[in-house]
Amino acid sequence: MFVAASTRCFSDKGFAEACHLITDLEFDKVELWFDDNSQHLRPSEVVKNLDGFFAQYREVTRLTPVAFTLEHDVPPTVLHDLCKLAKLMRVAQITVPASSLGTPFNEEIDRLRTFVRLANEETIRLSIKTKTGTLTEDPRTAVELCQSARGLGLTLDPSFYLCGPHNARGIDSLIPHVFHVQLRDSTPNQIQVQVGLGELDYTRLIAQLHKENYDRILSVELFPELYDTEINRLLEMRKLRMLLETLL
Repeated sequence: MFVAASTRCFSDKGFAEACHLITDLEFDKVELWFDDNSQHLRPSEVVKNLDGFFAQYREVTRLTPVAFTLEHDVPPTVLHDLCKLAKLMRVAQITVPASSLGTPFNEEIDRLRTFVRLANEETIRLSIKTKTGTLTEDPRTAVELCQSARGLGLTLDPSFYLCGPHNARGIDSLIPHVFHVQLRDSTPNQIQVQVGLGELDYTRLIAQLHKENYDRILSVELFPELYDTEINRLLEMRKLRMLLETLL
């Protein structure tokens, strides 16, 4: 397993500055976070010139890109272009959001099967994020989605289960389906707390992933809007990186 940082941690800043700060924190791998509602990385803009974005990326940073994450749903054509960009950048993993609660199960399966087919054309792994308020809020439904859309995996964000309405069920059943992991420290009442003050059992989680031969990325993904100062944010990112690297 390897530790990376998501540019989501600096989504309030420009992409180039985010990469610079991640490098200063001694990460060498980065997950790119895309959101058309932000000024960070807009997928609708990036896909207009894939080669141009890749050239710009190489000028901005020497960080190794390891994954893409989409904050919101995108049309199949945009996803297909992002898969092409991922292949160009030698990124093997893309995370898309699950649909919101209330979406008909069969409708979601059709969407995900289309996305998996498009990703497979570019040999990209596709996963859906586990998150409160979406169809993956319930671990059982998350597993059923993976079983129904062959080739689909999960991006496990355990914080949303610790804080969510199904925390009593645990996440053991999800582990065999995990393609990617995004982490921050949390408690049952707070989605993000200082590293060391939360209740996430990193040791147990890593042991479970090892048992399933998971050899991919543990991505540090913090929510910048929940920090009062940038210094605290930087400190927490460094602490979590060091903790994860120690456990590995």
